[in-house]
Amino acid sequence: MNTVDMLKGKTAIVTGGTRGIGLAVVRTFLESGAKVALCGSRQATVDKALAILKEENSEYCVMGIWPNLSDYQSVLEAFEKVNVVFGHIDILANNAGISARESIYEYDPDDFTKIMDLNVRAVFNCSKVVAGFMRNQGGGVIINTSSMVSIYGQRSGCGYPASKSAVNGLTKSLARELGSDRIRVNAVAPGVIKTDMVAALPVDMVERLVTMIPLGRMGEPQDIANAFLFLASDLAAYVTGSILSVDGAAIS
Repeated sequence: MNTVDMLKGKTAIVTGGTRGIGLAVVRTFLESGAKVALCGSRQATVDKALAILKEENSEYCVMGIWPNLSDYQSVLEAFEKVNVVFGHIDILANNAGISARESIYEYDPDDFTKIMDLNVRAVFNCSKVVAGFMRNQGGGVIINTSSMVSIYGQRSGCGYPASKSAVNGLTKSLARELGSDRIRVNAVAPGVIKTDMVAALPVDMVERLVTMIPLGRMGEPQDIANAFLFLASDLAAYVTGSILSVDGAAIS
């Protein structure tokens, strides 16, 4: 699909942008004409991702930031830097997150707090900061990464689907609140995607997962990036408050 210039003149921030789905979103936004601030947890991983992108295309307009997303002041300072460098912030992709698989019997309460901090508090912090910039400039787009398990749940690691259900609630509520400021808010709910996390699973488990997907394959990070691109673009100008499932009609 030719996506050149779909985001021309736009500036985006992508959290969790150093690998997997996040890096695919960064790359897709860049290919579509946007300037992108790639956000990661550490400078080392951010620098590595920037080097990969610059090797692919030295003309990409991309910078790196690594705030503590669960700390509001850290996010504010990093996003203010992006606004100074690029002049405006038009798109926020809240993609950073961690998963969980522990049974409730072994689940460490501190780990539950950690997953809620990154998967929910960070979405709130980042959205609050960019909403101020976007309102002042006349609008913008916020896209959150949800998950199919926000709808179906999962057999263990209850913190993860709980956090993604919260993301859905934030998405729908912020869409209603920010619509009058011309800020659209949507979420993408990926299914089973071929990422490092899935690659670490036993082969027989992956095969079982694929049998539950009517399209007969796992998704690729690019499948999710394409959904982000649609929602970020003017093609989705009348789409807000939606949770877009990209899961091949996976059966829970």
